[in-house]
Amino acid sequence: MLAASGAGGMKRNSTIAACLMRTSDLLVPITDTPRFEAELLLAYTLGLSRAALLARLSEPVDMSCIEPLLARRLNHEPLAYIFGEWEFFGLPFFVEPPLLVPRPETEHLVETALKFVAAYAPALNSPCHIADICCGTGCVAIVLGHYLKGHHLYACDIRADAVAMTQRNAVRHHVPLHTVQGNLLDPFNALGDSFDVIISNPPYVPEGEWDDLSPVITKHEDPKALLAGSDGLDLIRHIIPEAWRRLRNGGLLALELGEGQGAAVAELLRKEGFDSIEMIRDLAGIERIISAVRNE
Repeated sequence: MLAASGAGGMKRNSTIAACLMRTSDLLVPITDTPRFEAELLLAYTLGLSRAALLARLSEPVDMSCIEPLLARRLNHEPLAYIFGEWEFFGLPFFVEPPLLVPRPETEHLVETALKFVAAYAPALNSPCHIADICCGTGCVAIVLGHYLKGHHLYACDIRADAVAMTQRNAVRHHVPLHTVQGNLLDPFNALGDSFDVIISNPPYVPEGEWDDLSPVITKHEDPKALLAGSDGLDLIRHIIPEAWRRLRNGGLLALELGEGQGAAVAELLRKEGFDSIEMIRDLAGIERIISAVRNE
């Protein structure tokens, strides 16, 4: 908690503008966007939109009102956990710790699947069957279901709370979605080779890099949703052959990757028999998504 007179001698009874300035100063060691986060935190605290907050900068406010949320953020807690939701692909999603917070780079995974289905589906005489494994909050599958009406969506995660959160988010966005708890594609054994698209944002961080990650991740998010062996590819090595067995001929596998993993994963795909391998870079120029087609 801040001192009774406010951090740095600032009085509790202040203006919104002064409160934002002081909050932003305190957030500098935590984030690259301290002013933006200060605005989000204070707007949430006061029950205002960010635009409404910025229209009231000269109004009085008690600095102590923001202290509980500010203390959580200064402990590196993700804003998504503080607010209980986060935006992904233009839609809000419920988020609870320690589930992985939806990230903008994963939107490229969605774009890859949408582009493929737009070209692939017209030739089918039936809806596509699309599976999202390691679904977390369900954001990927639900966005696909939101935009791909009439297709069959499936989501799976090894964590029961992730499956429950996915179901909750699917209800929120009125997306029909078959959810199941289990390891990778194992829960879909009864469906055989009936998938047209398999997508995943699996754990891909090498275990030796854990201590180099942001405290926002290491102090709050589930390590099992991130770490995958010495090179980060343990789960991907399982997913690729499973996907080959479960995909229809002509079907797509799309995976999110860590930096520098593209060449190794492309080689795994080629050895399994996949072709039409493509790499998509994120906004930072990192090879982030790899996709491949099962063609016999």
